[in-house]
Amino acid sequence: MRSIARAAACGTVLALSSLLLTGAAGAAQTEAPGGGASIGGVPAPGTSPTGAESLYAPSALVLTVTDGADHKSGTVRRAVTLSCAPTPSGSHPDAVGACAELKENGAKFDSITTSGTNRVCTKEWEPVTVTADGVWEGKRVAYVHTFSNSCAMNGGRGAVFTF
Repeated sequence: MRSIARAAACGTVLALSSLLLTGAAGAAQTEAPGGGASIGGVPAPGTSPTGAESLYAPSALVLTVTDGADHKSGTVRRAVTLSCAPTPSGSHPDAVGACAELKENGAKFDSITTSGTNRVCTKEWEPVTVTADGVWEGKRVAYVHTFSNSCAMNGGRGAVFTF
């Protein structure tokens, strides 16, 4: 029994050694159990033994709406979480729509908050600030935008800041 286990362990070490010495290009690609690609019997990077993607760049944000022009000293009205990878989730009421809007705009928050609108608002100054903090596709995000008032925010916040 021990010799069988030792032989199996040696085979795994040899396969990994071969992979390291020859690189992915020099190793034979095969089909792993469950349909995923493997290199020298080891699942290829980015796949799991079942063939599903196992590695992805994280996309997780905390979104806030704050009364006032200064998001650090203002009163936070609402805050939600939004995660877009591997699937839309979080406490955002429309996580699917918000993730789709971010993907469509390449996570350029200014494209969302400063888009044109036909909304007519008064010109009173009662600032409302929105923030997005976290990670989008593996890159750090720290976004802040101040609207002149709630009416202006409702006309230009898109699905991302609608909560």
